[in-house]
Amino acid sequence: MTTILRKLMTRTGRAAATVAVLAAALTGTTAAGTASAAPGSWSCSGAPVPAGYVITMYNAGGCNNHGSWYQRPAQDRLWTCSGSPIVSGYVLTNYDSRGCSGVGAWYHELVRNGVWTCPYSPIPAGYRSTTYDARGCSGLGAWLTVKI
Repeated sequence: MTTILRKLMTRTGRAAATVAVLAAALTGTTAAGTASAAPGSWSCSGAPVPAGYVITMYNAGGCNNHGSWYQRPAQDRLWTCSGSPIVSGYVLTNYDSRGCSGVGAWYHELVRNGVWTCPYSPIPAGYRSTTYDARGCSGLGAWLTVKI
């Protein structure tokens, strides 16, 4: 088992991977020595995610065991890896801690009246959160999102 895979198997490793992907997505930077992103294909960890795209798969052995991520255009009702960008107009509606090769995964859906959203989900303009259900989003809690 590779060192990176062992690290990702730990909670700290998963959190670090999530932070690294999120930082790359928000800053548009790449780590030294990594390949640049290719929309709709695999890219090395640290490569920026193009606007309108999300990360849907993780391969710990990719990019010479440095890890690689599969980027594809966002679409309604799609599981994405933790740390993936959330495209405008989408909300997070479920969570799977084992998804995306153990990194964790969020279910993305287009916002609509009456959808239940998870913690950390954006609430698009024209909507607000109301009722809370502690059982939602695989026990993380969820809020009913309604159109204003």
